[in-house]
Amino acid sequence: MMNLGLIALIAGAASALMFASIVSGALISLVLFYLAPLPLMVASIGWGPLCASLGGIAAAIGLGALFGLPYCIAFAVTVALPAWWLGHLVLLSRRIGPVAPEAATEPPAEPELEWYPVGRILLWIAGFAALTTIAALLTLGTDAETITGTLRRGLMRLLRTADPQTSGEAGQFVDALVLIAPAAATIVAMMTLTLNLWLSGKITATSGRLLRPWPDMKTAELPPMTLVALCIALAFCFTGGLLAMVAQITTAALMMGYALTGFAVLHTLTLALKSRTFWLGSTYAVVVVFGWPVIAMVILGLADAVFGFRERFLRNRQPPPLPTS
Repeated sequence: MMNLGLIALIAGAASALMFASIVSGALISLVLFYLAPLPLMVASIGWGPLCASLGGIAAAIGLGALFGLPYCIAFAVTVALPAWWLGHLVLLSRRIGPVAPEAATEPPAEPELEWYPVGRILLWIAGFAALTTIAALLTLGTDAETITGTLRRGLMRLLRTADPQTSGEAGQFVDALVLIAPAAATIVAMMTLTLNLWLSGKITATSGRLLRPWPDMKTAELPPMTLVALCIALAFCFTGGLLAMVAQITTAALMMGYALTGFAVLHTLTLALKSRTFWLGSTYAVVVVFGWPVIAMVILGLADAVFGFRERFLRNRQPPPLPTS
């Protein structure tokens, strides 16, 4: 128990320092800020959710004591809670199949475990990304006009700091940024949470602390009702006000979930290609460099959810049944 507490404190301290580094204003602090959930996720997956919860509570209390209650709440909501819960889901399993041995003389068989699906973890990541973005916007105001006005003034202040002779065209540019800022923040939160969870899984697997087999990412798919939720969120995007802003954030998070499943579909559909590594690497490079081609991955993920491309492809790849004599 003492070792568990020590690991929890170390993980919490590392996560808190990475989170608090943003106050320095250095460019590297932005990278550390987005990687703040990583130590707690490693502790949660490698040593259990209790370790992450202890480290997260200690880190939140320390940040609150040093920087005030807002930092404590922000850390708890955006870092500690997602790290603890996602680590818990990674280790969540249930027994399937018979456990008793076939014969009395045989040793007891190891129970077969069904692990929590990767697609449902993606849906939780989308939920956390939307939650943290909405919580961050509500700190700016409680209605859409106040939030957009605060965002616009902040962006204009940054532009004037960089260029004191800011022209009128900059106002139109800022207005466009304000419109896409909530969705862009959601996408960043979604991708950083996903990256942190993947890195924490790799770290624990490399160290031998991963208590579950590495999942087959090609099989990741969102629950069927996610498509219904996406359609409802899209409809509310046209209502206006704070409700439309929340709907846009939710839509962006679910769209990124389908983009990630689109990559899983791409990995499946390219199994028969001889130059598969080249095409996959080129696709990732284009998406990372230009950004907007991720729309193609969103479309691919949505198409697979509707038409079941992966299921058809894998069914056609199966060898024909042997003739019966």
